[in-house]
Amino acid sequence: MKKIGILGGTFNPPHTGHLIIANEVRHSLGLDEVRLMPTFTPPHKELSSGGTAQQRLSMVELAVKDIEGLVSSSFEVDKAGVSYTYDTMIALTEAEPDVHFYFIIGGDMIDVLTTWHRVDELMELITFVGVKRPGSNGETSYPLRYVAIPEIDLSSTLLRQRFEEKGTVTLLIPEAVESYIREVGLYEC
Repeated sequence: MKKIGILGGTFNPPHTGHLIIANEVRHSLGLDEVRLMPTFTPPHKELSSGGTAQQRLSMVELAVKDIEGLVSSSFEVDKAGVSYTYDTMIALTEAEPDVHFYFIIGGDMIDVLTTWHRVDELMELITFVGVKRPGSNGETSYPLRYVAIPEIDLSSTLLRQRFEEKGTVTLLIPEAVESYIREVGLYEC
């Protein structure tokens, strides 16, 4: 049975922290691949200004293109609408019955896991993998597989601010993503 990780999020923009999480979990759990899957419309937070779903997907594609074992997934962008993890994972497990899925969440999402749509059923369907994130407790009563990763206090919000303020983003996001952002004029750069 294949083992595939899913790292969801808005990726507005994708950054080095996302790549570290995906790569560390992949290697720690011996996963065949980790798919970075941008949401179309996130259910847990307001989508900040910036990239459209297609632009965020394009940035993810650029971010992972040269990293072995990390791939982009257009699944939720193609589906459109609010991206509930339960609906996505039901569809994926039905489409790929020979795969066990590991859904990767950061400490901020661990802290609110009890509010997730049909979380009890999700627990029966997939394995949740938790990683600590600065500024969150990263604790829940639900059973998670925890993976220790190098923590980096980096967020897409900080990067959008940096672009707006004409600050540096060097080493914080892949060069190809930075070039794309500047080329299409995202985040008022």
